[in-house]
Amino acid sequence: MAASIYLTSAEGRTGKSAVALGVLDALLPDAPRVGVFRPLIRAGARRDRVLELLRGRATADVPYEACIGVTYEEANADPDGAMARIVAAYQSLKAHCDAVVVVGSDFTDVAVPTELSFNARIAANLDVPVMLVLSGRASDSLEQLGQIPARAPEEIAQIAEISLNELKKGHATVLAALVNRSDPEHLSDISVAVSACLPKDVPVWAVPEEVLLVAPQVSAVVAAVEGKLVRGSAELLAREVREIVVAGMAMEHVLPRLLEGSVVVIAADRAETLLAVSMAHEAPTFPTIAAVVLNGDFALPPDVERLLDGIDSRLPIIRTSFGTFETGRRIMQSRGLLTEESPAKFDTALALFEQHVDTALLRERLRLHRGGIRTPVMFAYELFERATAANAHIVLPEGGDDRILRAASTLLARGVVRLTILGDESAVRKRAGELGLSIDAAEVIDPATSVLRNRFAAEYARLRAHKGMTLERAREVMLDGSYFGTMMVQLGIADGMVSGAANTTAHTIRPSLEFIKTKPGVSVVSSVFFMALADRVLVYGDCAVNPDPTAPQLADIAISSAETAAQFGVEPRIAMLSYSTGESGTGADVDEVREATALAQAARPDLLIEGPLQYDAASDPSTGASKLPGSEVAGRATVFIFPDLNTGNNTYKAVQRSSGAVAVGPVLQGLNKPVNDLSRGATVEDILNTVAITAVQAGAQKAAEAVA
Repeated sequence: MAASIYLTSAEGRTGKSAVALGVLDALLPDAPRVGVFRPLIRAGARRDRVLELLRGRATADVPYEACIGVTYEEANADPDGAMARIVAAYQSLKAHCDAVVVVGSDFTDVAVPTELSFNARIAANLDVPVMLVLSGRASDSLEQLGQIPARAPEEIAQIAEISLNELKKGHATVLAALVNRSDPEHLSDISVAVSACLPKDVPVWAVPEEVLLVAPQVSAVVAAVEGKLVRGSAELLAREVREIVVAGMAMEHVLPRLLEGSVVVIAADRAETLLAVSMAHEAPTFPTIAAVVLNGDFALPPDVERLLDGIDSRLPIIRTSFGTFETGRRIMQSRGLLTEESPAKFDTALALFEQHVDTALLRERLRLHRGGIRTPVMFAYELFERATAANAHIVLPEGGDDRILRAASTLLARGVVRLTILGDESAVRKRAGELGLSIDAAEVIDPATSVLRNRFAAEYARLRAHKGMTLERAREVMLDGSYFGTMMVQLGIADGMVSGAANTTAHTIRPSLEFIKTKPGVSVVSSVFFMALADRVLVYGDCAVNPDPTAPQLADIAISSAETAAQFGVEPRIAMLSYSTGESGTGADVDEVREATALAQAARPDLLIEGPLQYDAASDPSTGASKLPGSEVAGRATVFIFPDLNTGNNTYKAVQRSSGAVAVGPVLQGLNKPVNDLSRGATVEDILNTVAITAVQAGAQKAAEAVA
């Protein structure tokens, strides 16, 4: 499993690129294949600068296109759809890496007020811990050649606290915090101040400001003044500019003001100053300067040009048409970027990170991180990945419903399952065409004209002979899509069935109860809903089938629900719910739950089952510890078994509507073969999820049969 880390910040210009470079380098001892992922990038033909920079150092051999999620424009237009694509792209990349450095969006790209919140949501959906990158510089101050005044430790701590709250709201896990560009004189004070705002186990590192990393290169100055190199060596355009000198005075006053690594702005008609500065640059008794910028449209006299030819200096001389003030302003605002053309910046960034960050501790915390966040997007991604891998054949009996056709088109386009749709073929395909859908890959069968009808009728008559079923009557029954589809599953022609968009639950389930029957040792068919909350997935049962189950039936429902939970990646910790916790209450209802708990525990001692429990004691850690101390389930339950349909159905709907949870189901359990029911109010997304669940169930059954 790849050990990933998500770098994000609450503002721009934190030096996140340099931090990412250090993190990437720190992961290499433990991870031979380190990849880089950018969930959000700008649209356009130009490649993302940060991604290209880091890919040059990454060791995982993956193409650029595999390292990106979506564009800002796509995220703004459809945030939920963009999140699903980001998760899919990351999961695909992760399969080729031992570690992934995820670099969140940069506020200097396309700033939006909720950018940190969106990055928190992405980190949570990827289940990747966050390194919060804070800036030790005042972002609202005037920037001069990349240099900004330092922030006080208290101000940085305040930003850290605000950022932490945003990350918590998005259910992101903070692994570490790093204050980049810190005041070198107050590194310890900064670490202490920020640590006070974070959980005790979260390390905080402060990396000092280094002028070299923020200083712009001469090439950036050329771009800023829209200039042109007219003399000197192009190789020297990579040198960093540390100061600016405006030579607006006589030559003898300019020379003592020359500074190492400075760019000197000279009016083009001050030829004597240009000559003096050029000669000073070559003289060992003066500092070497980075470049000269000649401003104005004045041409140099021929004799001055000839004298410069004689000096043969490699000093870059740049021409711009701007006046002195505008030229100086543009140079002052030019930014220093970490690029491959500046090896000195690379070496400095890596050295600073290694010196001030405990990289061994960082790697250790990543190794220990177990995640646990499971968002609706993650659940949906995993569900469809597993469904696709199952390669199941699902039958949909309700071909006359537009929602079924829309879902079928999507499932076929994504290659999730193989489909058979029941209905009049010409009518079904015509309606799909009218809706602009493609279901060409689906088989369409009309039960009334199918050659399978007689075979199915004979089998049905045989299975129901004890109930007086005749062949003639069985032929009539097989005109019903639910019966025809269920018989396809019974005889292995299809792996599973999904119905109920147009039919009642009873109509969907009845054929299964008649001849598919329940699994050995299971007394009752039941159902669960997967409740995908913001940060985890819970299982609720039974919320759709059994109105008033007995104690033995409740025990069966609990065991079936635990098996369903495990099948879909939810570790089962089962709470048998009632209005009382432990031994605190009595009464017929709570006694029945207590009996059901004992039966389930006896039948499956390997499962964690606790009851009776009130909902708050089952779900809230502090309440669970108070009401039932020492329990492995109380406060940590993942599977909630309700005592009756009235309680379960109302609870799942209340949670769904009040918390915004995604309810996936009902998922039928206990049958010998997978058949699932839809609500008559099902959306296309509901149908997609239910088909995918049925496919996963079918895949698990095939695997079990192969072992047997």
